[in-house]
Amino acid sequence: METAMAAVVRESGAYGGLLYVLPPGDSVLWLVVVAGLPQELAAPWRRVALSDPVPVADAVRERRLVWLGGQEEIARRYPRPALVLPYDFAMAAATLTSEDETLGGLVLLWSGTRSPQLSPAERQAIEAGCARLGSLLKQRADRGDPLLPGGRPLTLPLPSGRTVPPGEAAAAAAFIDRLPGGSCALDTHGRLEFVTPGAAELLGAGPDHLVGALPWEALPWMDVPQVEDRYRAALVSREPQTFTVLRPPGTWLAFELYPDPSGMSVRISAADPSDAAAAAPSGPAAGPSRATLLYHLMQLAATLTEAVGVQDVVDRTADQLLPALGVQGLVLMTAEDGRLKVLGHRGYSPDLMERFDAVRLSADIPAARVQATGIPDFFTTFADLQHDYPSAVHEDDMAAWAVLPLIASGRPRGSLLLAYRRPHAFPPGERAVLTSMAGLVGQALDRARLYDAKHNLAHRLQSALLPHALPRVSGLKVAARYLPAARGLGIGGDFYDLIRLDEHTAGAAIGDVQGHNVDAAALMGQVRTAVHAHATAGSPPDQVLAGTNRLLNDLEPGLFTSCVYVHLDLADRRACIATAGHPPPLLRHADGRTELLRVPPGLLLGIEPDSRYPTRDVPLPPGCVLVLYTDGLVEAPGVDIDDATAALAGLIERADPADLDAMADTLIRHAPSPGDDIALLLISPDG
Repeated sequence: METAMAAVVRESGAYGGLLYVLPPGDSVLWLVVVAGLPQELAAPWRRVALSDPVPVADAVRERRLVWLGGQEEIARRYPRPALVLPYDFAMAAATLTSEDETLGGLVLLWSGTRSPQLSPAERQAIEAGCARLGSLLKQRADRGDPLLPGGRPLTLPLPSGRTVPPGEAAAAAAFIDRLPGGSCALDTHGRLEFVTPGAAELLGAGPDHLVGALPWEALPWMDVPQVEDRYRAALVSREPQTFTVLRPPGTWLAFELYPDPSGMSVRISAADPSDAAAAAPSGPAAGPSRATLLYHLMQLAATLTEAVGVQDVVDRTADQLLPALGVQGLVLMTAEDGRLKVLGHRGYSPDLMERFDAVRLSADIPAARVQATGIPDFFTTFADLQHDYPSAVHEDDMAAWAVLPLIASGRPRGSLLLAYRRPHAFPPGERAVLTSMAGLVGQALDRARLYDAKHNLAHRLQSALLPHALPRVSGLKVAARYLPAARGLGIGGDFYDLIRLDEHTAGAAIGDVQGHNVDAAALMGQVRTAVHAHATAGSPPDQVLAGTNRLLNDLEPGLFTSCVYVHLDLADRRACIATAGHPPPLLRHADGRTELLRVPPGLLLGIEPDSRYPTRDVPLPPGCVLVLYTDGLVEAPGVDIDDATAALAGLIERADPADLDAMADTLIRHAPSPGDDIALLLISPDG
């Protein structure tokens, strides 16, 4: 297996590779061999679910070759891996099969300076290597010795070139010692394995202290972001890298990194302080440093995980990116019915945005083209923009623009415009990070649009199931309120109803189905319908609840329901009440005294099909108000339910019984923060 893995890396011209296996019946790829790379680089992808948005998962799931020709393409198509490795490299991911059985996956890595396209010979080498590896995996499985994940993946060192004769090695060491400055070498794990006396002197530490250690661990002043970042850039891109760093108290050192499969050669020299300062970031005009960009990219990723709707994505994106990137303008756009739709903007006037909103996507403007192609556009000046779009008119006071695709599920979902008031260079590293940021925004926007669609559908469903208007009943005044929950989809199973039975009688119901989702709302509609049907058939309160309970047990919805049903006899001014595990009603008397109506409780609906529901008759004296409510009006974390109910009774006592709408608004206004939905029904027999 190791020989076949080394061969496919060598024959394809790659510098390293990762071998994954897919155990039978599993939906997770496991990393088993790391070739030509340190384990630490592959650590984030030791376990890859087939549903993960990474190249090897797509290659195995769809049984195809995934090719990514460089940093910008990786950032555009796979922003999450680009977040971890924001460097210039190319990669291929392929599936390993044998006899139509999927056995694993292969990832190969190249330097980013190579051609952005695979040559026929490279493609053939990858296909032949995958066939060999797939065959070997199948043979091992057939003989009862499958390659299974277990602990740390195998590290496979690759040949590093020619073997140096002993005499030549001594000459090479003497040659290095004679060079000005200092030299050292890092092994494939980044540890120092060779340090010249000149390097030790410049670093201010002896070889005994340095050899075998990571530079930023042995030398605390090297534990700064740009050192490890440039090391990782050299390791991943396989291209030389340079940086300067200050050795306290005042010595600037210049480092040059030269990587190859065997490790990394490092040249160290004293740097002129003015040159070192010039090599450092020169101020706002140069844009954020790489470390700053990566920090803000991670911040954006964390922030967007909490976004729950399209407007929330717009607000969080603008709040993060404008101050982080030094951007003065931002526009978030998507496509709708073949036209550009502006979802949100900062730094632009509403009048200008209105002119672009609803523009046809066929129009020759950057946002439309980026949405169509999924390829970002960067314009360092207006002249650059006008070169690509001759009909463009300079309508804002900006000087540079980035137009980035919002990619989700491999498809452009919109575009993000970032605008700067000064010309901006957009170096390759910054372009890749900006494209990754836009990818994260695109994925968040896709989730948010789905959330909004579900939210709107659920609310339409609930609105259809609750009464649009309560019936007029002679001699009765009523007021009702419904407040959705603040969590989840913002819907639930609370309901209320008023049923006109004849000229002198009516029924009133209030209930709460367990849960805050579409299932709860749908069951609420069934419960309300059942209560209504039994009530209009002339059933007394105990039978209304018993019949509804039998229905719920037959449906077996897996959700329970509390409910109160009240039969109102307006001629005799009496109420007959039955309850199924619901908070007891409150009765406000004309003098303000408010009484808790303790009704013998029955079981929640949907638990036991033969449950019985005792009733209680209560008089309805002149000037009284009957208050039916759900637990969201009184329940709050850390508050005793009896204390909360007493507080509600106090509010009712102080309210004006002549204005039920004002009373209802007062009770809702003083309700706990709506973690649960709330239904409220006020009834006065003096209408």
